[in-house]
Amino acid sequence: MPFDANKNMITAAFVTQFHDSFEIASQQKDSRLQSAVHDRGRITGASFTINDMGTIEMNQITERFGNTVWDLPEAGTRNALMADYGVFVPVEKRDLRKLIADPQGPYLQLTLSAANRKKDDVIYRGLLDPVMRKTSNTGAFAAVALPAAQKIVAGGTGMTKAKLIAAKAMFRRNECDEQNGEELFITYNADMLTQILSDTTLTSADFMAVKMLQEGAVSGNWLGFKWLAYEKLDSVTDGDPEVTTKTAAAWCKSAVHFGTGEEYNVDIGPRRDKNNTTQISVDASYGAGRANEKKVVAIDFVA
Repeated sequence: MPFDANKNMITAAFVTQFHDSFEIASQQKDSRLQSAVHDRGRITGASFTINDMGTIEMNQITERFGNTVWDLPEAGTRNALMADYGVFVPVEKRDLRKLIADPQGPYLQLTLSAANRKKDDVIYRGLLDPVMRKTSNTGAFAAVALPAAQKIVAGGTGMTKAKLIAAKAMFRRNECDEQNGEELFITYNADMLTQILSDTTLTSADFMAVKMLQEGAVSGNWLGFKWLAYEKLDSVTDGDPEVTTKTAAAWCKSAVHFGTGEEYNVDIGPRRDKNNTTQISVDASYGAGRANEKKVVAIDFVA
């Protein structure tokens, strides 16, 4: 009797191993803006306050034994609200038996990345959105918006050298640049990167480091700003033909306060109401508020 190599098909009982790990999709994994603002750390409660104070100037005294002239600086209290965020991922228990890879590790990495990206979203909104400021001793608050004087309009153009210079000049005019010990930051996205690297007046040796030209990357510190990648810039599309305008933010490190209520609280457990499906849940609480309007500049550009 001839030998039958396929008899009993014992190899059919083997586990088919396609992949023993999970490939995580391309995404931003770390918070890029948290280190660029004033981090207040752990916050207890539903909000936190930010105290602001104006300036005073010395006056010449021309009279001996004259009356005292008081100069009271403007002062106020701002209120930054905390908000709760969460993400919930189900893992079917019957699927776990069929997997060689354990999905909990990659899922936790995904949730951590989502939490870090949410920090940047909260900080970006804190830079540009109105902030509640106390207006009277009775406890009344009013919204304070970023004034028009701190906004550079698109003017039908993309990100230009003139806009960047104008933003830098605003910080100098407001006495909140490196001469006053401030660190300046600016957000950029893919559209800004394309426009900057395509502008010959910006990519000349007079304006940009040679390394920036060679690597095709925005230098970490250029034109007095530290450049931070953030792809979720505000975007508005209107007009006929349609034009998309986006808003980059430039700011001093002391311009925004960021607080953390609950930092990446993880829970992994079975859901009895869902056939014992394993649920990975992560919740966090973040808040941010602008401390001074003169320390933030919004730059609009046509994408």
